[in-house]
Amino acid sequence: MRTRLFVFVSIVQAILFLAHWFVYATAVHFWSGLAASWTVKLVFGLLSVSFVAASLRGWYSYHPLVRVFYSISAIWLGFASFFLLASVASWIVAGASALAGLGWRQALIADAAFGAAIVASLYGILNAAFPRVTRITVALADLPPQWRGRTAALVSDLHLGHIRNGRFVQRVVNKLLALQPDIVLVAGDLYDGVAGDFEKLAGPWKALTSPPPAGPVASAPHKPAFGVYYIAGNHEEFYRNAEYLPPLLRAGVRVLDNEKAEIDGLQLIGVHYRDAVQPERYRSILQSMHLDRNRASVLLLHAPVRLAISEEEGISLQLSGHTHGGQFFPWTLVAKRVWARFNHGLQRVGNLQVYTTYGAGTWGPPLRVATKPEIVLITFEAASN
Repeated sequence: MRTRLFVFVSIVQAILFLAHWFVYATAVHFWSGLAASWTVKLVFGLLSVSFVAASLRGWYSYHPLVRVFYSISAIWLGFASFFLLASVASWIVAGASALAGLGWRQALIADAAFGAAIVASLYGILNAAFPRVTRITVALADLPPQWRGRTAALVSDLHLGHIRNGRFVQRVVNKLLALQPDIVLVAGDLYDGVAGDFEKLAGPWKALTSPPPAGPVASAPHKPAFGVYYIAGNHEEFYRNAEYLPPLLRAGVRVLDNEKAEIDGLQLIGVHYRDAVQPERYRSILQSMHLDRNRASVLLLHAPVRLAISEEEGISLQLSGHTHGGQFFPWTLVAKRVWARFNHGLQRVGNLQVYTTYGAGTWGPPLRVATKPEIVLITFEAASN
């Protein structure tokens, strides 16, 4: 395990070093002067190792200085991604200018490209900070009559940790309270995989799960009648269950531990990400639940995977996250290539409907460009025959 981790970290670090070298070489070529100084060389060298170093330290420590270091390195990684694109664009435009005999000044070309990269990065930070609401309607066959018109709020991929923390989850909970859903469904990667104050991060969920105070309270918020349900994603695999689960349970969040819950006639199913990795294990888990194929069922599974098995076992609707839509260019193109039409939105596989959310948080660079952080409010209706 340690050998594989060492190899993985080494590969990632090598890629980051080469990317930083290319950006540095571009800056020296187009601007020269100060860009070629030893000070800039040292800064680029330190920045190239900052995210890996911060991640390794951040797995074990929640110290404020570690959180600041991790946040700065993650933000820089986002800027560096756009600077890499700006470097490529600078060489392409300079080459085109030379071939066409336009004589554009190289410094101005780099100014424009890197200026656009800075603007895109700043926009990405602001865009990623505030989740918006996506409203959809899903028609399900054999939907219990009492569920017609009811709503479920889907939230996934908060990635709580060093960057997204107590204030962020409080904003998410406040939005959920304002939406007044009948049930809240959390589709994994609630935590980022780094160290955290799990009691503090779980606390805000109590506003959605605790019973109302005794006596008439006119201003009491509307809480989900059927509670909050959660399954684990891949980032929870960095923890032992004893680290993060007890505070979540004390906050009133209900964990679907590879099981089915009957929610006023609706079959709600939850399977943890790690238990869907092996197809046969995933199939056996679903079969052990003895689903009633004559009633609608909703499955929480972190990633939009094993769709053929979900469909074969009679699932009506699968709710997933995980992809983030790639967060920002060019990773948005990579995500579309990997996940195809299941990268985001509502799709169908036979009788199975699948909704993939972009998620509410971010991993790594806290940026989103061409995607948005979202909470999905699903209104159920009966499918017409």
